[in-house]
Amino acid sequence: MPQIDRHKNRTVNIEFAAVEDFSLLPYPERLTLILITSGSINGILNERPISVFAPGVFCLVEDDDFKVTMKHNVAAQSFRFHPEFLNTITLSETQGYIPTGPRIQTGLSLFQRDNLYAVPRVTEKAYPLLFEWFFILGMEVQAQSDARWVCRIKKYLIQILGLLEDLHQHSEQSPVDLVLEYIHTNYSRKISLEDLTNCAKLNRVTLNKQFQERLGNTAIGYLLSHRLKIACDLLTHTGMKLDEIACATGFEYDTYFIKQFTAKKGISPTKYRNITRKFAVAQ
Repeated sequence: MPQIDRHKNRTVNIEFAAVEDFSLLPYPERLTLILITSGSINGILNERPISVFAPGVFCLVEDDDFKVTMKHNVAAQSFRFHPEFLNTITLSETQGYIPTGPRIQTGLSLFQRDNLYAVPRVTEKAYPLLFEWFFILGMEVQAQSDARWVCRIKKYLIQILGLLEDLHQHSEQSPVDLVLEYIHTNYSRKISLEDLTNCAKLNRVTLNKQFQERLGNTAIGYLLSHRLKIACDLLTHTGMKLDEIACATGFEYDTYFIKQFTAKKGISPTKYRNITRKFAVAQ
């Protein structure tokens, strides 16, 4: 059942299952993320065999044809949401959320059916962070601790989808891929060039040369661009304050975040937020 926001008297089309038993999949009118925390599950998805082992993630859309053929000591939890949950913008405390056209693109490739088996790659380093974010999603849905609980859920959902998409797209194990995985799982924390060279086991000249050849940027330059990419989503699709966004994306101070954002984007974060919201509403 959808959640009733007791702070704003509105319906929020999301659900969280602390224990997913796989009996009702796929859920109508929902995109579903399932985190397999132990065991394994086998099934048939759209006439193709599928196996998911812990730790793993399974993505479903409402039109999928999915049947379980075997479960082995499986434990899982799920978060499901109406597609419009990603296509909303906070206008004010009184107006709440107004649907717009598709806006958040981060992670949507996970639900496209040309995506092999709908099982994105989950690494040993990424799993603890995914588990933590899923846990917080469940807590926020249950607690609704203040009027901004939906905002925080959108934040963590954007981060989960972004991390899964990045891991799925960079599935090799070259030094650059190892650094990309490190960045995608640690960008909210303090990261130095030494951290990245240690991860790649390369000196900074060689690492930056390989990054330039593959991504057209230095390792630290890529880190900054990735942080700003997440920040843009949070500015557009949540009501988070600038200092909260700065903290969530690895900037030590909001003043430094504003400075870097303005320098790279040519516009302040606040102006960027206002423009993207006006554009979305105009659609």
